[in-house]
Order: sequence, then structure tokens, then C-alpha cells
Amino acid sequence: MALSTQPYKGARDFYPEDKRLQNYLFNSIRTTVRRFGYEEYDAPILESLDLYLAKTGEEIVNEQTYSFEDRGGRKVVIRPEMTPTVSRMVAAKRQELAYPLRWFSIPNLWRYERPQRGRLREHWQLNVDVFGIDTTQAEQEVIMLANQIYQDFGAKSSMYDIKVNSRKLMDAVLRDYLALDEVEAHSISKLIDRMHKMDVPTFIAQADTLIAPSKREQGTVEKLLDILSVKRFSALPEALAHNDSVAALQQLVSDLQAAGLKNVVFDITLMRGFDYYTDIVFEIFDTHPDNNRAMMGGGRYDGLVGLFGVEPVPTVGFGLGDATLANFLETHHLLPELPSETQLYIAPLVAAQQVQPLVAELREHGVTVAEGVYGKKLGDHLKTADKKGVTFALIVGEKELESEQFTLKNLVEGTEQTASIARIISQLQDYRTHAID
Repeated sequence: MALSTQPYKGARDFYPEDKRLQNYLFNSIRTTVRRFGYEEYDAPILESLDLYLAKTGEEIVNEQTYSFEDRGGRKVVIRPEMTPTVSRMVAAKRQELAYPLRWFSIPNLWRYERPQRGRLREHWQLNVDVFGIDTTQAEQEVIMLANQIYQDFGAKSSMYDIKVNSRKLMDAVLRDYLALDEVEAHSISKLIDRMHKMDVPTFIAQADTLIAPSKREQGTVEKLLDILSVKRFSALPEALAHNDSVAALQQLVSDLQAAGLKNVVFDITLMRGFDYYTDIVFEIFDTHPDNNRAMMGGGRYDGLVGLFGVEPVPTVGFGLGDATLANFLETHHLLPELPSETQLYIAPLVAAQQVQPLVAELREHGVTVAEGVYGKKLGDHLKTADKKGVTFALIVGEKELESEQFTLKNLVEGTEQTASIARIISQLQDYRTHAID
């Protein structure tokens, strides 16, 4: 039986053109994040399963992790996310680090789930975290950073909404306003996190099964639906309007809008699925009807570092996946043409040893060069260069070497010129500079 040529389900092969896109995305992201003063870190792809059992959430651990026992009898997992790992790293050097810490990483992650558009089993995800700020200054900073990432790709504010909510507010809704016990509140919070994937009757039916019969009879589900329909802070019931979490949210929204982010909206249905979030949570949501979905999300998680037996550190962070970012840019026609990173294809009409000094000179001046194989017809060389997506081809034959005048063909524009190698090097350098700009 022949072996399959397909990658593992939910994973991707990255051919050169795919890798060019990934490099473009990551290079832009790194440039933006570093402008905000964040430093890059990384860690092993394998972690102890206990790290995720502690706080990530049962759904992630029980249903979505690639976990196994290694040959030493240790239970390990291929990391499904980065937040527990970075918390472990900070805890390991808790006393040595200078706060606030501003760290980022773009790790490779794995989750066992049903592959769909924008959600794969293997993906890369930008993780940005700031440690050591216990005010909404941290939330404001990372939300502005996330917004800038999209702006630097050419996105307009009208293309997405920035949604904010508070887990503290939702705790007050579920436990104080609705009088749910801890188990009911946790179950309903998970249901709210999925509510936009179901119709209202289904949501009501599932909510009914999660609370005590006496509370159903008291109209608790109806009260929940009323709360979840609130769109403005002013529409919150009196019992919730003066909660401290509401004031913090209002301040954050006001600060962000004053900083120019006019697309920030309060969304009381926003929960975020991880159990470790402790206060404000946020998402950036694509408003295009063809890609109407969350593209990144995060929030405050002040308790994770403390799980490692050290003093807790206030923390805010977010994750932004490569697949959802690419889908957003494609949907809004923001992806540029990405030519081959090879600038020049040498079409040799003489033996290799005659061409090598010229190739060496080009490479010494920073030109990326692919050399054709001697013996092919010129037309075949040009077809090869074109198929590879190389912009320029240089013809090198006896006549060119003798006259030191070479024909440079622009395969994209269909033009050509004859010039010295020094002039050609200068033009290729200028072309590369303009392409980067």
C-alpha cells in the first residue's frame, strides 16, 4: 500500500510559498511587539501534564491535549497553550526578574479538536504577557498593542470590534444576582462561552439542565437571558451597576477611546474559556460577514504564578493565532504579493566554473542567487526561474563574460536590460530596499 502524501489531520505542510507568508506575518508581529518594549522568550514543547491539570480547564486537559506517558513514567503533554508555561518560567525566577516584565513568544501549539477554518490541531500563536501591573494600565497597554498589530497590517478600525468584559462582573451576575452555587455558576459560565454557537431555545434548554429545579421555577434562566442582552453599562440592573468591576471596565473603555480606539465595546456575553482568568477579559472580533469570529483573546490572570508556591504576580496577556490572522487578512484583501526570497536566477550558458566568480560577487553584495544547471536551453532556464517565482534572471554566456555586459530579465514585468555587474548589483539592492519598504 502506498504511503499517504497528506500531513497529519489538522496540521499543515509549509511549502516555500506558505513559509513566506508565515515569515511575513511573524516578522510584522515581532516588529510591532518589540516597539512596545516586549522581549521574546521560548520554552520546551513538552510540559508536565500537572501544569495543565492545575488551572487550564477540564475541556482542554481531558479532550484536547496530546498527552502520554514517557519512557520514564512521567505524564507529559504537548503544550496546547503557552500561558501556564510562561507562568512557570516567571515563578522559577520570581525574585530575580525586574518588573514589570514584558514578554512575548510565537510558539508551536497542539490541540486535539475538530479542524475547521481558523482552528487547527497544530498552529502557531503569538502570546503577549505583562507581569507586575495591578491596574488597568496593563489591559490598556496590551489591547493597544493588539490593535496596533492589525493596524500595521493595514487594517482599519471598521473591520473589527474590540470586546471587553469582566469575569468579576460575571461572578457577581451568576453567584450574587442569580444566586447560583459554585457548580451551577461554573457550568453556566461555560455555557455562556458557547452561546453564540447555538440558537436561543437550545441555550435555554441547556441552561435549564444546569440549575436546580427550584431556581428554574423562580425564573432564573429568564433573568440570565435579560442580563445577557445588556449592551451598555447604563442598562445593568441596580444590583450590579455599582459593582467595582463595572467601574474598572468603564475606566478601561474610556481610556482606550481617549487613546483613539473608537471600536471598543462592552460585551457581557464574553467569557473566555480558560478557568485561570480572574478579572477583565477581551477579544478582537472580525466584523466581516464572511469571517464573523473572534481572532484573538486574553485577559487578566493574577493567580497562575502563585500556583508554583511563590508570591502571586498580577498578569495580563493575550494569544493571537496565525491561522485566524491569515484568514482575517485574506478576507479583507490585506495580504500582499510575496515573491520568492531568491532575487536572481542565473541562466548559465557556460560551464559552472566560469560562472562561479560572478555568483560569488553577487552573493558578497547581498544578492540572493540560485544557479541554474549548465546544459539546459535558455528558454528552459527562464521557465524554471518563472515557475520558482524568481523576479530576475541573469543570462551568463561567453559573450557576456567577455564583454562584461550582462542581460538582466525582469520576469514579472517582461522587460530586460544590459548592464555591468556593478550596475546590476546596485539595481537589485535598490529593488530589494523598495520591496521591503
